[in-house]
Amino acid sequence: MKKKVIYIILLFAFQLQAFAKTEKTPDTKPNIIFLLVDDLGWRDVGYMGSKFYETPNIDKLASQGMTFTNAYAACAVCSPTRASIQTGRYPARIGVTDWIRARFQVNNEKLNTPPPYEKNEGKELMTPSNPYWMEKDEITTAELLKENGYFTCHIGKWHLGPDDYYPEHQGYDVNIAGCDMGQPVNYFDPYANDKGVSFPTLEPRKEGEYLVDRLADELVDVIQQHKNAPFFINMCYYAVHTPLMAKPEMIDKYEAKNKVDKQTNAVYASMVESVDQAVGKLINTLEKENLMDNTLIIFFSDNGGLVGPTNNAPLRSGKGYPYEGGIREPMFVYWKGKIKAATSCDIPVSSVDFLPTICAITHTSLPDRTIDGRDISPLLQNKKLPQVPLFWHFPHYRGKDVVPYSIIRDGNWKLIKRYEGNEFELFNLADDLAETNELSKQNPQKVNELNNKLEDWLKSTHAKLPLKK
Repeated sequence: MKKKVIYIILLFAFQLQAFAKTEKTPDTKPNIIFLLVDDLGWRDVGYMGSKFYETPNIDKLASQGMTFTNAYAACAVCSPTRASIQTGRYPARIGVTDWIRARFQVNNEKLNTPPPYEKNEGKELMTPSNPYWMEKDEITTAELLKENGYFTCHIGKWHLGPDDYYPEHQGYDVNIAGCDMGQPVNYFDPYANDKGVSFPTLEPRKEGEYLVDRLADELVDVIQQHKNAPFFINMCYYAVHTPLMAKPEMIDKYEAKNKVDKQTNAVYASMVESVDQAVGKLINTLEKENLMDNTLIIFFSDNGGLVGPTNNAPLRSGKGYPYEGGIREPMFVYWKGKIKAATSCDIPVSSVDFLPTICAITHTSLPDRTIDGRDISPLLQNKKLPQVPLFWHFPHYRGKDVVPYSIIRDGNWKLIKRYEGNEFELFNLADDLAETNELSKQNPQKVNELNNKLEDWLKSTHAKLPLKK
């Protein structure tokens, strides 16, 4: 009897210990792949309504996850949004509020800190100078995940600074093709122009090879080499940014296709399809390596589609502008078994939300500093989150008709504040997605309310403002 009691006690203790271990052991760390397409418009993929561009692989993956219909880039141009994705912080707080000029574009082998303000001859305002890099003391998702046991890799467009500011100095174990260049000078190998300017971080491989295809192969190789440990891959396509260059046989296909909804550019359409084929190659690799079940994929764009090559209707305008066509992006998140297929979310989210969300999903601690984004992972489980105001700050001139501006979206209300010319534009996006009905004169109280919130945010981020001359 005594032996039996001891046996029962030992058995109970063993079971209790096993239960405790089970409770303390977290789920297997998911692989994370962030797919960022350059200059892809809100309606430039089939699942968002394009009838001209063909994106079957992207559409299928989106249908197996959750799509976001109110997803925003933190800026209407690339570098600031990319900085926000990396850090979870608004561009105004980081200090990168415009696209970063590459070394060869400023004709200076050693980039020095620019003067505090640009004089802008012929303009009313002096505007804050944009830096030539994101400071290395910014803490990136890669740095955080690396401390949590992840292999980290950046592929494609970086555009956050030269040399000592490349991805390998911001937490990435491997950097393929990431540099200070915001666009290729040539999409075909050897990727050089007649002045010899080319990627300093991507060796030519096969003359005439298309850049999207090359980077797709690089992604496959990285996955196959690091499939036995958790990985985080920041896959940033250079397409569909200018120069508009695509494979001739694909251009012929779209030239012969009926044009619809003012999306008519055959070269641009071909570039979109090449990105889709690259996504298809990624999916095939994950399936072949039995990694689809434990890989979370985020799909996003860094700013709105460029007016001319594409059409963002029903959204107004496009890249660089404060209207929805400049800042609203196609977005979906795929995670088999964790996110219900064919679901959609209309809560406004921002590119600053990616870092805290990835950290929450991977049980990674946030850095000890202000993080502007929030963990939106509850939305992926169809749980509710309250809406919060979203902000933008672009204190620069761009082209002939974009003057410095700031924006707040709070609920369905959106206020654009300009620092030159007509000060305010107010829209109700619930009733006016195309931003055709300007309401500031009819709603002065709402303008004051939103402007006060915007002013408080600008102060809290120490945003640099334009100055009157």
